Amino acid sequence: MPPVSPSTVSPSTVSPSAALVSPLLSFLTPPPGLDPHTDFRLSEIEGASGLYSLQAAAEPETRMFVLDAGVYLPDYAPVLSTEQSDALAIVVPADAIVLVVVNPGEEATTVNLMAPIVVNTITGVCAQFILDGQDWPLRGELGALAA
Repeated sequence: MPPVSPSTVSPSTVSPSAALVSPLLSFLTPPPGLDPHTDFRLSEIEGASGLYSLQAAAEPETRMFVLDAGVYLPDYAPVLSTEQSDALAIVVPADAIVLVVVNPGEEATTVNLMAPIVVNTITGVCAQFILDGQDWPLRGELGALAA
């Protein structure tokens, strides 16, 4: 099989819950701060299209909020390395959806674009990747980025 070159992963044009075979996601390694959990349930927040709760399957009170980048950040297109694409068995960008972690704050809500969660829509396997050498903010203000 020829090597896969680094690929740009475009934000989903379909909501993650509709694109996934199952709302259960399996991380390759625990997301930062959520060790030892690797299995999570993706649930849409009622009344907030494109906003999801990602809850640990074994401990539902352990959760984080994520946004569908395709809904809120249509210009966001992270580039995955060959190793990252291979780890998730992503052959073409359409095999993936991109979620970003939301950090609600007193003054502003920020999103982490430096470390997106990339999900293989066919298998539900996912990973939170750090995008080395790319100019995406770690704490980008959502209002400014979505405008």
